[in-house]
Amino acid sequence: MNRSWVTKLIVLAIASVLVLSACSSGGNKPGSGSNSGSSQNATNVNGNNSGDSGQSGNAGNAGGQPSGAADSSDPFGGWVEGLPKIEAPEGFDWKQFEGVTLNVITENTPPSSGLAANIEVFEQATGIKVNIEQVNLDIVVEKAGLDFNARNSNYQIIYADPYQILSKQAKHFVDLNTLNNDPTLPSIPGGLEDFIQSQLLVGGYMGDKEHLYALPYDNPTMVLAYRKDVFEKYKDLFMQEKGYDWTPGPDMTWDQYYEVALWINEKAKAGVISEVKYGTGHQAKQHDSLMNDFSNVLAAYGGDYFEAENLGDIGTENPGKSLLTSPEAIEAAEFYNELLKIAAPGSTTWDWNGLAEAFAAGEIAMIPEWHEFAGMFENPELSKVAGKVGWTILPKGPKGRGNMYGGTSIGINKYASDKEIKAAWLFLIWATAPQTQYMILDAGFTPTRYSVYQLPYIQKAMNDPESQEAKEWPLASSLIAAQEAWKEGNVYMRPKIPMWPQIDTIIYTELSKMLAGRQSPADTMKEIAKQSDRLTGN
Repeated sequence: MNRSWVTKLIVLAIASVLVLSACSSGGNKPGSGSNSGSSQNATNVNGNNSGDSGQSGNAGNAGGQPSGAADSSDPFGGWVEGLPKIEAPEGFDWKQFEGVTLNVITENTPPSSGLAANIEVFEQATGIKVNIEQVNLDIVVEKAGLDFNARNSNYQIIYADPYQILSKQAKHFVDLNTLNNDPTLPSIPGGLEDFIQSQLLVGGYMGDKEHLYALPYDNPTMVLAYRKDVFEKYKDLFMQEKGYDWTPGPDMTWDQYYEVALWINEKAKAGVISEVKYGTGHQAKQHDSLMNDFSNVLAAYGGDYFEAENLGDIGTENPGKSLLTSPEAIEAAEFYNELLKIAAPGSTTWDWNGLAEAFAAGEIAMIPEWHEFAGMFENPELSKVAGKVGWTILPKGPKGRGNMYGGTSIGINKYASDKEIKAAWLFLIWATAPQTQYMILDAGFTPTRYSVYQLPYIQKAMNDPESQEAKEWPLASSLIAAQEAWKEGNVYMRPKIPMWPQIDTIIYTELSKMLAGRQSPADTMKEIAKQSDRLTGN
């Protein structure tokens, strides 16, 4: 996902990021709350699934603060109490690869910006020079492909998008199991068990679980952002006219969403509602964003793109026949087509950035949007709605719900030299370590580790929106919704197959024709199915 707005946000966040020293960022955060307690679920980050971490967030000193003097086994200068340590074999020389230069190619995302701002922590500890190149995703795909096709390693570390890179280029990545199991090298702190498991599956593997190609790096997820002030102010009026509580939440259906959006349109046009112009807005440009937006509805109606198993986690080479001619898929397309007719007029010109900007400008009451935009919405310099935004999971449909997941992992180019590969492994260990993820929270980063979410500071920020912790970490406002969205039965992961980029283009091209009134929803689904089956050989 190309999130160009991040550049604007990082400029403002970078000053606070730079004051964090060697993973000791907890010192700048009060973090005095206690762990609120939570259920244990494979996809619930509140669960105690941190493997080797062995501690909950409220262990040790309060609030997940650093423990004081740096641990002698930690070269990065400060361990956050309650998090798994970065450890190495006895006598390991962290500077044995001094002088090696690593080039990282990555999308311009919050973790990349946060790591770039703090890269001296890694460089000083290891003597390894790291160049982090942040570009749009299509450029990452192009440059990684050039390296792989030529068997080169201009980039030793690659942002391995599951759908555009890993699904068709997995054979060009190092099997990280060989490094993690090497007794002469550091292993993953907390073990693989500390990563959110559904995200590890989709981002780390391809076709089977024998080979681990990448480690979870970011996890943007589509949830529902809405204007709390609007829903609070007109709650009683809507109740009088429609007879139910209209506040967005887990019980809201897509039919209710449509009714609420239409009601807001009508009241705004009549001058009753002045805070917003439209009830809903969408990222429905002829672009990858349209596929994402539609997929939320498709999944909620019980539809999917193909018939094969494991499409959304470890992936497969052959997805089987298209399922888009099913009654569920056609019904989803019919609903989506009607929904877009009442959406803000700019919807068919917006991708996720355009939609976020319109919402931040105060034009729209509800939007399905990537949760990472919370930082932008709460920044008064970028948003007119700071302090007025609520978050919840997307509405449910007749057969469940879908919240599109868009996370990515990072892996190592297997054409790098042996020395570069081992140096790159040290970078991956550091970049995805719980203490590093905690360090770069201020950059708008969402942790991919269970253990980070267990820290009392994080628990307080997420569960008490009025707390100082929540004010210091604006992304916390969307993370409760994201956690709920990650649960099995709520999350939707698109097919991870080698030909997905071409199929993605087919989907949003044909959907655009539908939204323009050039073909019916049923014909749209049939056309996508026909072209998809032709492409996959089914």
